[in-house]
Amino acid sequence: MQVIETLAEGLKREIKVVIPAKDMEDKMNERLADVKDKVRINGFRPGKVPAAHLKKVYGKSIMADLVNEIVREQPAAILSSRGEKSATQPEIAMTEDKDEADKILTAQQDFEFTLSYEVLPPIELKSVKGIKVTREVIDISDDEVNEQVLKVAESARSYESKTGKAANGDRITMDYVGKVDGEAFEGGTDQGAELVIGSGRFIPGFEDQLVGVKAGEEKTITVTFPADYPAKNLAGKEATFDITVKDVAAPGAVEINDELASKLGIESADRLKEIVRGQIESQYGSLTRQKLKRQILDQLDEMYKFETPASLVDAEYNGIWSQVNNDLAQSGKTFEDEDTTEEKAREEYKTLAERRVRLGLVLSEIGEKAGVEVTEDEMQRAIYDQLRQYPGQEKQILEFFRSQPGAAASIRAPIFEEKVIDHLLTEIDVTDKKVTKEELLAEEEGEAKAETKKAAPKKKAAAKAEAADAGEGDEAAPKKKAAPKKKAADESAE
Repeated sequence: MQVIETLAEGLKREIKVVIPAKDMEDKMNERLADVKDKVRINGFRPGKVPAAHLKKVYGKSIMADLVNEIVREQPAAILSSRGEKSATQPEIAMTEDKDEADKILTAQQDFEFTLSYEVLPPIELKSVKGIKVTREVIDISDDEVNEQVLKVAESARSYESKTGKAANGDRITMDYVGKVDGEAFEGGTDQGAELVIGSGRFIPGFEDQLVGVKAGEEKTITVTFPADYPAKNLAGKEATFDITVKDVAAPGAVEINDELASKLGIESADRLKEIVRGQIESQYGSLTRQKLKRQILDQLDEMYKFETPASLVDAEYNGIWSQVNNDLAQSGKTFEDEDTTEEKAREEYKTLAERRVRLGLVLSEIGEKAGVEVTEDEMQRAIYDQLRQYPGQEKQILEFFRSQPGAAASIRAPIFEEKVIDHLLTEIDVTDKKVTKEELLAEEEGEAKAETKKAAPKKKAAAKAEAADAGEGDEAAPKKKAAPKKKAADESAE
């Protein structure tokens, strides 16, 4: 087998592989010898089929198997022998001419194919001792814990039906049908819907018009959907809702005690406060971690400058760009609405894609040298977390992970990256700084504004793309019924 390099330009490589017809024929004859005692052909006793006849019957199919095996196995072996790693799966090209293909399968012509790929750039790791980061930490006050516990108590408060008119704070149970221009719209109908007047869950003007209604009453109210409403077909439009009030219930008293905790499946009020404190700590800890990680990545970005494989950058960019355009389409906005142009946005996201690929390669090299590994238990927990997000679809998701090799890699990669960050935190200079809640959040808001100026349409999905550098998760969630609720974000908080 001849391996000839025909292109070595930057990270691009092209390899021509030639396997002489004689070698292919020898391999075919070996296979034929192996099967001659096993095949059954009419007119011949087992093991007595002439070699020429055996070749005539099975030669082409065996050669086709050989070609497939070579194409499947040799690329990895060739790259290994060259000491190279391909950025993506190498592209394989071979003749498409039927006459030439037939000559190859009959050992009348050498078998040739080419490999085209980009190599991963060599990365010489630098010392991280000079990296300095500040970890912002806050003390959680009892007042903040009590405030959150009160919100939990309010969400779990009991309601008792009443005969009088509905007032602010009362819970309405109703059926409704939403219409635009007299026609019911998709997602605008619900039965037995519950709404606490004054909660702000529905679009402006909806709840106010329920004040004073009674159980059994029918009423039609008119509202206007906000101009930035996620559903484009409803944004800015006037709508009517035919409402049938099924029940009006007054709120019970809010008391934080062991009885409340028991309702929530918790042993005591003290334990409830511990859980709430832990949740607050986790939320702030996540924000602190994101900011800490961004500092590390920004400094690594300054330390490493090298050519990145175009195939990886293009794949990353295409994913980001698809998110951006989907968001713009959903919001009904254009690049001009976001104070930029498509050309400028493309440049920004191309730069972002290059950064993410480069940092990914650096973190991968650091992790490999440090012996960082993702355990099977960690993978199982991550997959289980995915399953919990989509109840009822567990079987399909598991099948997806089994059938798609890349799916498991998409789960493994972020776990590996976080473990590499953990490793770096043991190597670099980390200084803890006490901050207030307001300082922590205000600074993060400032960073978000700065990012928005860099490439305007990042308000939603694209912001997540850049924020992924800092480990922020994609919080997109399945939407409930569209109808009069303000925004999808409101629903996720319900």
